[in-house]
Amino acid sequence: MKYSSQMVAKNYFIFALILLAGEIVFGLILGTQYIAGDFLFPEIPFNVARMVHTNLLIVLILFGFMGAAYYLVPEESERELWSPWLAKVTFWVFAAAGVVTILGYLFVPYATLAEITYNNLLPTMGREFLEQPTIIKIGIVIVALSFVLNIGMTVLTGRRTVITVVLLTGLVGLALFFLFAFYVPDNLVLDKFFWWYVVHLWVEGVWELIMGAILSFVLIKVTGVDREHIDKWLYLIIAMTLVSGIVGTGHHFFYIGTPSYWLWIGSIASAVEPLPFLLMILYAFAMSKQRRIDHDNKIALTWAKGTVVMAFLGAGVLGFLHTLAPVNFFTHGTQLTAAHGHSSFFGAYIMIMFTIISYAMPIMRGRPNGNGLKAQKVELTSFWMMVIGMLGLTFALMVAGTMQVFLQRMGGADSLSFMATQAEIVPVYMVRLAFGVLTLLGLLTYFYSFFVKHEAVTK
Repeated sequence: MKYSSQMVAKNYFIFALILLAGEIVFGLILGTQYIAGDFLFPEIPFNVARMVHTNLLIVLILFGFMGAAYYLVPEESERELWSPWLAKVTFWVFAAAGVVTILGYLFVPYATLAEITYNNLLPTMGREFLEQPTIIKIGIVIVALSFVLNIGMTVLTGRRTVITVVLLTGLVGLALFFLFAFYVPDNLVLDKFFWWYVVHLWVEGVWELIMGAILSFVLIKVTGVDREHIDKWLYLIIAMTLVSGIVGTGHHFFYIGTPSYWLWIGSIASAVEPLPFLLMILYAFAMSKQRRIDHDNKIALTWAKGTVVMAFLGAGVLGFLHTLAPVNFFTHGTQLTAAHGHSSFFGAYIMIMFTIISYAMPIMRGRPNGNGLKAQKVELTSFWMMVIGMLGLTFALMVAGTMQVFLQRMGGADSLSFMATQAEIVPVYMVRLAFGVLTLLGLLTYFYSFFVKHEAVTK
């Protein structure tokens, strides 16, 4: 490595992967409970399993982003990290807070958890994806501020590149938009309106900036393409992301009591939102074609290209298909939403995490040219297992969601009830569960690739 402080990223990457394994396990628990509702009841009821599943997803992505930033920023800024000590302390504080929160969800009734954490002093609990106790949310803010301070000081006192500026913009936005988690108005319409400022503007706004910066860094390293060329692509992608993503918040405002003009604004913006992901596909494959070096770490480039394709399909295409207002009238809250959510989170954010880990981890383990051919073949196998698993899972959820629409929402007087509809979908849920198991096996295969005996790549 060029800078010793880049090593702080290693713990973040390892912990993110451990959390991913836990997140998939709880996903499988949920998948089983869709088939057998009393599975693991009362030890892990469905609502608790879902809360753990979604919270693990958010936290693991944040750990992945933090590790990526701590690795790439020193190299981009051409200086050591401003405070490696602060980065290490931040890791342990965030990891401890995350573990305590999950254990609280699993072993303490949620109402009791709210009481013992003094949620009544500043009520913020009870909102989907933001179920964390208020004291934990305050801890997250402190962690985020220390993280942004560390990265910001490194960027501002070193060389500034388009990649670091875009990354820092995304990280500052991440911290700022999370503050809306503390605003819980009594009016339910206002509550849902501002709740989306965190959920949407993270996922379809600032997180995309972070993703673009990480993707650009890896492409520069494994293709050798001129930085100026990559910068132009990144400017275009980020501009489209901000324009479509911010206004695209409107597709969440269709049926929550907001004015009817959001039907038009949200629908039009949703039609534009796939474009940044399409640009990312053109970008990644163009950089691969114009490469100036033949880097030995082939699998990192495979993850990069896989990221943009899967992100386009999940976040772009599937998002667009059910966010036009006349369609969303029937599809919102169905398994079609889950299909979009699973495929977009995996394609955009889990796979970009694998991309930077597959590039950086071998270097941090003393393998500057990447893992050996055997390890890369094992990792390639894990790549296809996880991709096929998530594609199969997504397709099953699309079928389940379509069945929900026709059986429950478009049958008129003959429409089935929610529970009767769920009973009809059980065979599809079994298929979804099988592909979920394949995804977990793919992750375990990825873990195994770390233990394959290293053999230097020779040409």
